[in-house]
Amino acid sequence: MLLSIEDLRKSYPGPEGVVPVLRGVSLSLDAGETLALTGESGSGKSTLLHLVAGLDGVDGGRILLDRREVTALDDGGRARLRRSAIGIIFQQFNLIPSLDVAANIAFQARLNGAPDQRHLSRLAAALRLDAHLQKYPEQLSGGQQQRVAIGRALAARPKLILADEPTGNLDEATADEVMEQLLALVAETGSALLMVTHSPRLAARLGRRVHLNLGRLA
Repeated sequence: MLLSIEDLRKSYPGPEGVVPVLRGVSLSLDAGETLALTGESGSGKSTLLHLVAGLDGVDGGRILLDRREVTALDDGGRARLRRSAIGIIFQQFNLIPSLDVAANIAFQARLNGAPDQRHLSRLAAALRLDAHLQKYPEQLSGGQQQRVAIGRALAARPKLILADEPTGNLDEATADEVMEQLLALVAETGSALLMVTHSPRLAARLGRRVHLNLGRLA
């Protein structure tokens, strides 16, 4: 088992008091497995991903990634774990506008040490970005920018990919193409994938699906 989430709870302050977002979520993910997390807006999907990534602290429960307890680490420990074991793909791409495509793809790998140039070249070719390596994000289409974000997430060979609506800003045809490339690369690298999506059509392409409703798995 690569990822184990046990009785996870998280609340945030609201204008009328504390608002529970996650109310005891438990799930697991094996190495190489792909899992779609669906649910209505406000059900806690993105919160769950942020907690797994160590971007926020939990109120209760445990998260274990590759036998390391994420919830027991301090901010520095969680940051090191993100660099070495987790790749994150955001809906908004979050590319660095001052870096070209090649540098954006290599960014995460450079944070984790010396990047493998052969691996980066293979990623760029598989994502059909090898003709765009000297371009900057503003010169790319939305689909191309998302492919750069996928390459960046996979560049350091993470054990776990977390994707938050990775095709939410793309048209259907481009979304299908990007998903095809993401799933192929995940399978090739052996990474596990936990993906938040509103799309039943895209969720059906992953190996397993769970539904989050009002902070609990339905």
